[in-house]
Amino acid sequence: MTFGNLGEKARPIKVSIGQFYGIEINDFAVTVAKTALWIAESQMMKATEDVVHMNLDFLPLRSYANIIEGNALRMEWNDVIAKEKLNYIMGNPPFVGYSLQSKNQKEDISYIYVTEKGKPYKTAGKNDYVSGWYFKAAELMQGTKIRTAFVSTNSITQGEQVAGVWKPLYDRFGMHIDFAHRTFRWDSEASIKAHVHCVIVGFSIAENKRKRRIYTSEDCKIAGNINAYLVDAPDVFVVSRNTPLSDVPEMLKGSSPVDGGNLLLSNDEYKLLCKKEPKAIKYLKQFIGAREYLHNIKRWCLWLENASLSDISNLNEVRKRIAAVREFRLASPKKATQKYADYPSRFMEMRQPNINYILIPRHSSENRRYIPFGFMDPEMICGDANNMLPGASLYHFGILISNVHMAWVRAICGRIKSDYRYSNDVVYNNYPWPNSTEDQKRKIEQTAQGILDARNLYSDNSLADLYDPLIMPRELRKAHQENDRAVMRAYGFDIKETSEADCIAELMMRYQNLVNK
Repeated sequence: MTFGNLGEKARPIKVSIGQFYGIEINDFAVTVAKTALWIAESQMMKATEDVVHMNLDFLPLRSYANIIEGNALRMEWNDVIAKEKLNYIMGNPPFVGYSLQSKNQKEDISYIYVTEKGKPYKTAGKNDYVSGWYFKAAELMQGTKIRTAFVSTNSITQGEQVAGVWKPLYDRFGMHIDFAHRTFRWDSEASIKAHVHCVIVGFSIAENKRKRRIYTSEDCKIAGNINAYLVDAPDVFVVSRNTPLSDVPEMLKGSSPVDGGNLLLSNDEYKLLCKKEPKAIKYLKQFIGAREYLHNIKRWCLWLENASLSDISNLNEVRKRIAAVREFRLASPKKATQKYADYPSRFMEMRQPNINYILIPRHSSENRRYIPFGFMDPEMICGDANNMLPGASLYHFGILISNVHMAWVRAICGRIKSDYRYSNDVVYNNYPWPNSTEDQKRKIEQTAQGILDARNLYSDNSLADLYDPLIMPRELRKAHQENDRAVMRAYGFDIKETSEADCIAELMMRYQNLVNK
């Protein structure tokens, strides 16, 4: 018996490939997608026969696979299928960072991300390519009950991109996030592995009374609201700013040599130069990049800011390095770099303070509970792989190294893969500091000093080792916990009851209050 002669109501098959529509830019991929749909349908029909114990008349294949060839960001989706007939939009659109996009891809985003007056949003030029699909979907969903879910690069939910990608969608279309899977690593099945860090975001415009869920690789939590950072917190957009919202020291980027490596020396090169030209020693200073700082690696630089011409003229090895810097800068395609070929003995970007400063590595492992900031002497040259906070106090250090600030970092910062990328303009300048009393400040200063004292007990170990969560020394862990409690009290948080999600929600509300003043 077959179901071929039965009426539509008697047929057990309620889903066919004819209900699926798609857009693919590559003609071969269109053929592959159609074939894959046909294979999937035949497999499912065969599986259904085994369930219902009847023969289904499905050969030869007659279903039409509605896969259209074209650029999805230039096509009218409503022409592919009328939105009134559409229930769901799903996909894994291409993700390409703005710095890696082709000219055509940049033009696609500028074409899509436009205001109601047809002008590109100011931030569109920094959006990942995948954002175009979010905009197109939100635009199509207006006045419908359509729900959408995309697999995407995690970068659109982190750092500066969040406001650029999502704020137009919230403000213009009134969209909301229904569910989300936070960052996970998607491994390629190819022989040469490609690790991509992804998120899944489900969103819509129509009212959704279902519980909102945030998934991770470990669990699933019910959320009151899911914002664009994929946390249970109010809908806020932390935008880049040049100065801090709070009354705190200004954070600067470290100095950049742009020298082709000629002003920098390894420890072996340092020893050799000192042996060849002892008079050069006074112009050699320790250079601290993020890797050098975290792993106790000795590196040096020629710091010739106050060097006399007579000294330099008699230091042949130093002169060779200066000449190499000049050649390197002249060969640069950038005019600004070429201009600095006239000053080859200097770092191109010099921001070194003349007072003690807190060093903040711009990139740090996600496995660390705390980014290991630290105090540095002005004689230690801070490289541009770090940020620095000149003139900062123990109180500032205590707040920044606390679990409260780290919760803000985890929610707001950009990422390299899944590692932290700490920025002054998004993370630090927007951080809502507590209104601490004098007693609270003194207590935080004490607990901050406790962290430094605990580190000193293990001065032969690198910060990377000390902050490895598996082997972090007991004294250091305890010192951090004491500091965490002191900072939480300054914020008025209940130490036992406040979760990280609660902390982030409160910080985002405080941020919103500050920007609305």
